[in-house]
Amino acid sequence: MDTLVAVFPVVFLVWSMTKKHPLAAHVALPLTALIVALLQAFYFNAELLTLAANAVAGSMAVLTPISIVAGAILLNRVLVLSGAEDVLRQWLESISQNAVAQIMIIGWAFAFMLEGASGFGTPAAIAAPILVGLGFPAMPVALLALVMNSVPVSFGAVGTPAWFGFAALNLSESELLETSQWTALIHLVASLFIPVIALRFLVSWQTIRANLLFVLISALSCTLPYYLLAQVNYEFPSLIGGAIGLCGSIIAAKYHIGLQLKPDKSSLTSPEPLATSAIIKALSPFLLLIVILVVTRIQQLGMKGWLNDGSPWLTFGDVQISQALIFSWSSILGTDVSWSYKTLYVPALIPFVLTVLVLIPVLSLSQHHLFQAVEETWQRIKLPILALMGALMMVNFMMQGGDQAPIFIIANTLASTMGANWSYVAALLGALGSFFSGSATVSNLTFGGIQYSIAEQTRLPITLVLALQSVGASMGNMICLNNIIAVSTILGIKNQEGAMIKRTIVPMLVYAAIAAVMGKLILISLI
Repeated sequence: MDTLVAVFPVVFLVWSMTKKHPLAAHVALPLTALIVALLQAFYFNAELLTLAANAVAGSMAVLTPISIVAGAILLNRVLVLSGAEDVLRQWLESISQNAVAQIMIIGWAFAFMLEGASGFGTPAAIAAPILVGLGFPAMPVALLALVMNSVPVSFGAVGTPAWFGFAALNLSESELLETSQWTALIHLVASLFIPVIALRFLVSWQTIRANLLFVLISALSCTLPYYLLAQVNYEFPSLIGGAIGLCGSIIAAKYHIGLQLKPDKSSLTSPEPLATSAIIKALSPFLLLIVILVVTRIQQLGMKGWLNDGSPWLTFGDVQISQALIFSWSSILGTDVSWSYKTLYVPALIPFVLTVLVLIPVLSLSQHHLFQAVEETWQRIKLPILALMGALMMVNFMMQGGDQAPIFIIANTLASTMGANWSYVAALLGALGSFFSGSATVSNLTFGGIQYSIAEQTRLPITLVLALQSVGASMGNMICLNNIIAVSTILGIKNQEGAMIKRTIVPMLVYAAIAAVMGKLILISLI
């Protein structure tokens, strides 16, 4: 009975957003959060003060995703208004007019590298608008961006889901590295299928078949170095793999390697050649963005530690502002619930707003351009604020209660049902965590302990089960509500969240099947 009650809000949410006349996300998510709160209060007998504190923390936590989305939209609008996006579009068309080449360069390799540097939904926020600028329709681009941004996630933001996501488990260095090795191997195999499935949102199967060799070259140019690096490191596979893959994809496209000779995007004339200075100017926002992300994310460079400095600066009771402008509220309403916002580390002010400010003279931005960009940004984020607030409150409510929290009841039921066959569905638990929390890192933090315990109980290799958890958390990005709302907001898509989940859940299940087969094969190899 507890399991049925715990799973009811999940079923309601999926139904309400995918039915014939679906509820908009800014209605369905707050409503689901209310249902979870009522179930917690009247069925699970949750502590009401803690419930209220979780509501406060959830509503304030919206600042993190919405500030990232706002920063990405602001940069995008500035690029459009300054004409830089149009120049970039012309340059990319000059590399190749082949649609598949353009999609793989931007939607796969470029996004792969961005995920390695930053994570937090940044890849889709930057890559998706460029693809739309190239003439691809917004809705299919959003779907492709969600599906493509899965393979690199396990090592996104300089390996945060790995080294921080499993930090509470106190794994040895060798165990963490072995977990990363299995994770990369499963992703490597999945990369042979996932880009092909994602491409189908934008081009026909006939076009994909005609350019399949290029697709595989582009995919493997990212994931082979990614896999090799994961044998010795769990911080840089996505970042370095993406950088190598981006160069490889551009070179292959430039020399038509594996591409259909006849362009599949109709064009009566060849694009006008662009001056090198114009290309560099148009690329400058992205080059600066990547430089800032790398400098602020690599621990050894020093900036990361400074931006995360929690040393107190100002204190007002339970509210504190640190030297690095980290706003935190401990013991909300006298409970153990807390909230914090890393003003300088969350990828909003740095790198997006900083990039815009630095490039004002480079892009010849007027005061009118800036005001218009800010106004358009606000118009796009108004309703998503409500949707994300509902999602984050729902997450907090579902996780309240320790071992008796609804989300843990669901997880334990799955584990007891599957027993020794747990490896077949371990990845789905990771995906469930991403669906709720909006983060592969949070999914690993939340379910890593459960996966560890299940591995011990079923005598499965701990590092393999944790690898399946990590893979699942990554593939869960495809159906993650936060990501869906974010990319929809950036591309101006309204009230289509349910329809998008219907489309992205299919490739996610394919990914889950690949993970299940790979998990079994790895188990056999270890016997």
